[in-house]
Amino acid sequence: MQNQNESTTKSRKGRLLAAAASLAIAGAIGFGAVTSGTVPVLADAVRVEGVQATGFADVVERVSPAVVSVRVQARIEPASDREGGNFSFGMPGLEDLPRDHPLHRFFREFRGERGDREFRGDRGRRGERARPVSQGSGFFISEDGYLVTNNHVVEGGATFVVVMDDGTELDARLVGTDPRTDLAVLKVDEEREFTYVAFADDQAVRVGDWVVAVGNPFGLGGTVTAGIVSARGRDIGAGPYDDFIQIDAAVNRGNSGGPAFNLNGEVVGINTAIFSPSGGNVGIAFAIPASTAKQVVSNLVENGAVLRGWLGVQIQPVTDEIAESIGLEAPKGALVTEAQAEGPAREAGLKAGDVITAVNDQEIESPRELARMIGAYAPDTKVDVTLWRGGAEEQVSVELGELPGDEARADLQVPTPAQADASLADFGLTVTGADDGNGLVVTDVEPGSAAEERGIQAGDVIVAVNSTDVTSAEDVEAAVADAAGAGRNAVLVQINRDDNNRFVALPISRG
Repeated sequence: MQNQNESTTKSRKGRLLAAAASLAIAGAIGFGAVTSGTVPVLADAVRVEGVQATGFADVVERVSPAVVSVRVQARIEPASDREGGNFSFGMPGLEDLPRDHPLHRFFREFRGERGDREFRGDRGRRGERARPVSQGSGFFISEDGYLVTNNHVVEGGATFVVVMDDGTELDARLVGTDPRTDLAVLKVDEEREFTYVAFADDQAVRVGDWVVAVGNPFGLGGTVTAGIVSARGRDIGAGPYDDFIQIDAAVNRGNSGGPAFNLNGEVVGINTAIFSPSGGNVGIAFAIPASTAKQVVSNLVENGAVLRGWLGVQIQPVTDEIAESIGLEAPKGALVTEAQAEGPAREAGLKAGDVITAVNDQEIESPRELARMIGAYAPDTKVDVTLWRGGAEEQVSVELGELPGDEARADLQVPTPAQADASLADFGLTVTGADDGNGLVVTDVEPGSAAEERGIQAGDVIVAVNSTDVTSAEDVEAAVADAAGAGRNAVLVQINRDDNNRFVALPISRG
């Protein structure tokens, strides 16, 4: 019995030693690796199957015949008869320069006349000759010869020549242009079927997608570069409808108007601008999205111009401070600074201080988005506009007008200051009543004050505070008291300067 107990005791000790050894090993290689006697199953790290790039040759081979170089020329009358040999260049004392004089050659080349080889055969009537204006790129969108390029490529041109992929030169005529989106359409009238390309659904384009740019950089002819979509929705200050696709690819001068293709050979964008501190390629380019181009081009082909809806408002962004001052939950929408005279908005009852938050139940994030949305509607279309006014939401129906060529502006008169001044010490302002009784003229702005920080200047006219017209300092103080009573930390001040309205949010002093 004793021997059996000793055997049991030795067995237990053996198991304890084995366990201790196991723990020691676990401490050396990681406790979890041996506690169960098996290697643990860990979650897989994120892994994406890479694109098996086989090159872009197949895409380029298919689309290149649809891409052209665009040469633009203007007609000018010569300053003198070149055949007669009398070149004055508009400078006194140089009328009788001999043709072999060094200055003669200098001024001829300065004017772009590289000898008699260029443009000799391109003379018009009465000695008229062609002068090169610009050159860029383009691409066919139909088999009957319609092609797309940039407005800035054809601007100022009188004659247009497209150079095909095989070197064939064909005359083209201008169908229409749209400076607001920098697009233009040309037409080649030839009895042939052109290879053409289609627009892609750019809504499906993602950051990181491959793109292939084909064009005519520096007039070299068909050149291909590749890159990726690096960003979307870029605003580069080019116009009211900025919504560019940013492409990281080698795009240079002369690529303007050329297409950027996806790997299916569809046009995702039209190369229009480059970011270039030095004037050369740094790998950042901007393309007009296919959806924008498709709509504009369709209008140009059908009408020769783009007919856009017009709301008739001047607008500005809604900042955090402005949103808080009017009780808006988030800084979204477009703040109306002015409803233009005889415009659709004013006729429908919109006024300065309203915030447009939606059109036909589509939310508006920014003024730029509102401009694009309204511009996408045809004139005479009725839309439901959702407003934030006086701390509550309203909806009005507006029949859009036609966007005029030159933006209409309200005819406002900047009042001249009256004599009696009053202090708005909390804001750091000194004001006086306007001679015509409309608003308060700012006569002085305290340095370092909240007003100065927000750009208010002497001569500005305070028209309203929190959408309430003001004609005295007491009116301002009453509007501030109402806002404070409602628990707000700022008031919305409408400023008129140089016939333009804008809004600033001024903080309310609690002390």
